[in-house]
Amino acid sequence: MAKQQRKLKGSQDAPALGFVGFMRWIWTQLTSMSTALFLLLLLAVAAVPGSIFPQRASNPETVVQYLDQHPVAGPWLDRFQMFEVYSSVWFSAIYILLFVSLVGCIVPRVKKHAQALRTPPPRTPARLDRLPQYASHEILEGEADTPDEDQVIDDSFKILKKRGYRVERRNDAGVRSVSAERGYTREIGNLLFHISLIGVLVSAAIGGAFGYTGQRVLVEGETFVNSLVAYDSFTPGTTFNADKLPGYSVKLDKFDIIFDRESESHFGQPLDFTAHVQVRKDAQSDPVKQDLKVNHPLRINGADVYLVGNGYAPVITVRDGKGNVAYSGPAVSVPQDSVYTSMFVLKVPDAVPDQLGFQGFLLPTALVDENGFGISGDPNAINPQLHLNSFYGNLGLDNGNPQNVFVLDTEKMKALNSRELDAGGIILEAGQTYQLPDGKGSISFDDLKRYVALDVNYDPGKLPIGIFAALALLGLGVSLFTPRRRVWIKLKHQDGKRSIEYALLARGEDPRLEREAAELQKIFDKAWPLASQEQNQGAVNG
Repeated sequence: MAKQQRKLKGSQDAPALGFVGFMRWIWTQLTSMSTALFLLLLLAVAAVPGSIFPQRASNPETVVQYLDQHPVAGPWLDRFQMFEVYSSVWFSAIYILLFVSLVGCIVPRVKKHAQALRTPPPRTPARLDRLPQYASHEILEGEADTPDEDQVIDDSFKILKKRGYRVERRNDAGVRSVSAERGYTREIGNLLFHISLIGVLVSAAIGGAFGYTGQRVLVEGETFVNSLVAYDSFTPGTTFNADKLPGYSVKLDKFDIIFDRESESHFGQPLDFTAHVQVRKDAQSDPVKQDLKVNHPLRINGADVYLVGNGYAPVITVRDGKGNVAYSGPAVSVPQDSVYTSMFVLKVPDAVPDQLGFQGFLLPTALVDENGFGISGDPNAINPQLHLNSFYGNLGLDNGNPQNVFVLDTEKMKALNSRELDAGGIILEAGQTYQLPDGKGSISFDDLKRYVALDVNYDPGKLPIGIFAALALLGLGVSLFTPRRRVWIKLKHQDGKRSIEYALLARGEDPRLEREAAELQKIFDKAWPLASQEQNQGAVNG
């Protein structure tokens, strides 16, 4: 009872932690390695919603569609920034905490290791025979080449120095010895690994802040000028400035595809894609002809231009009910199979008195199957045909909500042409014109061109990320495969006899410690004439 009262009294008399002490405790917890590993794992988990839910920066129309389809869950997800994961408050907080944790963990370790590099190897233990790898050799007396003590110490110093040890001569209470240690690069590798992780985080932040990505569909004969309005879709960095976009241009002269015509199992599959382009690095420079291929991007003013897709773009002319040209130019179709059967959508908001819309498919080489349906028999444009349905009414483009250009919203429109109507569907070959029912206008299939889909990526952090990732792997390899060892060599006088003792100790696991001991034994046997040997290997002796 008295003991419990003293314990309670002692706990009551303990000083309060205080604000400074509490903050110091928080800092200690934050800068521990376990916290850094936890935050790294948490950051990986926090990035998962970005691949599950559509992101407003890259697909705003998909986000609007998701909110319409999920009227209950959608607004709540939006409140928690699930559609803006990588710029959200909670993701940024984890990112910053991880950065602070790594910095706070590394700085003290760097300071401590710098002190260790200036500190001499540890003193020689009094009982070397207690260490795992130990040997004692008696020095032969009376031989012509018997070494004296100075020679033994000097030779030991040179041998260990040559093998990469930091060596120190010692004389403790008249006992002369040599202490040595190696493997300081192990901690250097460990620090390099963690510093490189910080470099990767900083580089990723730089890329996210100052970089951008954009997509553009480019039809043969068209020119893409690197300006914000020229992109079909654009994802800027957090500190992006449109005024700093370099003014280069890319013109698509021709796009070539080579198809397999010999293999029966892979007949018709594409073998090679080549986009023949002209590149101007600025408005004053002359155009330079280059070839753009898959996995061989163009490098223009720090930006990478990738070839990521291709297809056919029918050249269409649409006249409205008053005979005016409401649309004229190429319209992109999206390939759906290996023979380039392509989905086609065209929206004509400028038609009067009613807006017009067309949807259907393009057949590069039109054939008729046994059921009377049109199919494409070859990916090359040998006999191109357009099979379309037409609609009139409200396209829904005036309400400000983003729409997918490859999807036609017919909710507020009425059908003009389809297989279910008396007018039937529209079938157009190149050079043909079709008059729409009810005097709504006409559509002409004038020509057929190819297009390419380009992905433009500017990431100033990409090269530093690659460098720091390589340094991280280097540091990890050094820390894993560099052993930390200590060696002591001591002269011993007992019963009028002289002997040499040496022992090895590993800091951590070192399966090659026994091999190192054997190598040193061979060197010592060769350097000095030694007599009997006493040795122990394995566990530490009691």
